[in-house]
Amino acid sequence: MNERNFGEVILDLKGISLSFGAMRVLNNISFNVRQGEIRSIIGPNGAGKSSMLNVINGVYHPQEGEITFRGEVRKEMKVHEAAGFGIARTFQNIALFKGMSTLDNIMTGRNLKMKSSMLAQAIYWGKAQKEEIEHRKKVEEIIDFLEIQAIRKTPVGRLPYGMQKRVELGRALAAEPEILLLDEPMAGMNVEEKEDMSRFVLDINDEFGTTIVLIEHDMGVVMDISDRVVVLDYGRQLADGTPDVVRSNQDVIDAYLGVSH
Repeated sequence: MNERNFGEVILDLKGISLSFGAMRVLNNISFNVRQGEIRSIIGPNGAGKSSMLNVINGVYHPQEGEITFRGEVRKEMKVHEAAGFGIARTFQNIALFKGMSTLDNIMTGRNLKMKSSMLAQAIYWGKAQKEEIEHRKKVEEIIDFLEIQAIRKTPVGRLPYGMQKRVELGRALAAEPEILLLDEPMAGMNVEEKEDMSRFVLDINDEFGTTIVLIEHDMGVVMDISDRVVVLDYGRQLADGTPDVVRSNQDVIDAYLGVSH
C-alpha cells in the first residue's frame, strides 16, 4: 500500500498502563492515530490488543497514562463519551440481536442519532415518524453499501458467520463514526469472505473518510490495507511504523512474524 498523507493526530495515547490485580496487561504503550488512516494493532494472543481498544472506547480505565482526543486530554475515556465523540466498535465475539432482522440490528446503531422522545417514538407520531423514515433511509444506504440487500429481513441468527460479521459492521457504520474500532473483523472467515471484508474496510475509509483502528491476525491483510502498524507483545510495545518498517523490524520478526519476509 502506498504511503498516504493524513490529517492531524485525532487520538494520542501516551504511557498507557493497565493492570488487573497483579497482572499487567498493558505496559507503557504510546502511539497515535491520524485523521483518515487505517491503523492496525497486531501481536500474538494475549498481547493486549483488545484491551487497548477497550481503553480507547472507555470500557477499561488505565492506571497510568493519558488519552488525548481532538486536543483534549482525558485521564480516562467513558463509554458514553466515546460513543458521543463518534467512536464506534465491533467485537471479537459477535454481539448482535440474533432474533432481530438485519435491518433492525443495523437500525439499533442509529440510537445516538435519534432526537425524539421515547414517548414520541413509542406512538410513532409527528417528528418521530419523520425521523424514523430518515434513519431507515440511512440504514438502507448501508445495506446497499455492504451488499446485503438479500438478507435485510432475515433474522441474523440464521445467517452464516461471515454475514453476521458484515451486519455487525453495518451496525457500527450506522452510528456514522469518526473512528471505527474493528476487533478481528476477519477472524473465522474463509479467503473469499476476508477479501470482501478487506474491500469494505478500504471503501469505508476511502468513501466515508472514516478513521479505522484495526486488530487482525492475518498478516497478509494487515500489510496490504494498513497505513501504520503498532506491534504489541504481552503488554509491551515492540514496534510502530509503516508496514514495511514493521515487517523488517528484527524484534517483530523474532517475537511474532517468525521469519523475515
